[in-house]
Amino acid sequence: MDRQESGRKPFRWHILVFLLPAATVYTLVMIYPLAETLRLSLFREVDNSAVFVGLANFADLFFDSRWSDQFWNALWNNIYFFIVNMLVQNPIGIALAALLSIPRLRGRSFYRTAIFLPTLLSFVIVGFGWKLILSPLWGVAPTLLDFVGLKFLFAPWLGKEAYALTTVALVSVWQFIGLPMILIYAALLSIPEELMEAAECDGVTGAAQFWKIKLPLILPTIGIISILTFVGNFNAFDLIYTMQGALAGPNFSTDLLGTLLYRTFFGHQLQLGDPHMGATVATVMFLIILSGVALYLFVIQRRITRYQM
Repeated sequence: MDRQESGRKPFRWHILVFLLPAATVYTLVMIYPLAETLRLSLFREVDNSAVFVGLANFADLFFDSRWSDQFWNALWNNIYFFIVNMLVQNPIGIALAALLSIPRLRGRSFYRTAIFLPTLLSFVIVGFGWKLILSPLWGVAPTLLDFVGLKFLFAPWLGKEAYALTTVALVSVWQFIGLPMILIYAALLSIPEELMEAAECDGVTGAAQFWKIKLPLILPTIGIISILTFVGNFNAFDLIYTMQGALAGPNFSTDLLGTLLYRTFFGHQLQLGDPHMGATVATVMFLIILSGVALYLFVIQRRITRYQM
């Protein structure tokens, strides 16, 4: 009676019980490694002991030629890698979803499965598979181009600095184009039929119906796809490592922040590993991704919400 009279609700202890296992695992797997990475980036190994140096590691990474040349090269490559995926993968995925949402299209289930299937494959399978296909020695690409009379277009794309990064980026597009397609397809199917019928009554049909009615309604889904593309591309490592190795050749032309982190932290060939500088690269990657996600959540998403209202 006293508790009811005071108007206070009893504390629900069972909520903590249910949250504790997940919170514990998340803390051990995500929060603690992140905090340890941030801590390592502020120290440096001097005489076999860790010495606090503040932001000196970041200054070396940005301005010391021993580190900065490869860092800025990897950063610009990463930006280009993201732009290719953003401007090729997502528009094609949206177009495929729009085509698959046509009720009269036959074989939609087969097309959806065939396009989405590469997304389920591992990076190792995709990387080695495309490396074999594009090989000028034993690959099938020269034969196929020769079969259609276009063999003159073939070049060792993975072996030329000017083409290697674009080639790997397009392989990434091929693998993940099913993700935006399936998300946009689900968003298009969720649009009420009554709205489409009302648009048809007003004379809005065909392509105009997509641009004026459907596209504004799926903008939140497009925003989610964009931020997923951003996070995934700035975390990219597996595909580059599989196709081009840790050195991201030729001549670091396919080097991304992920491969730079790997070489810096663990070392590779004649390069000795430096956990503190590796943690510094990882911290910069975290800050870039955090900035992109924050920009989307607090600026872009709010504008999309206002536009829909």
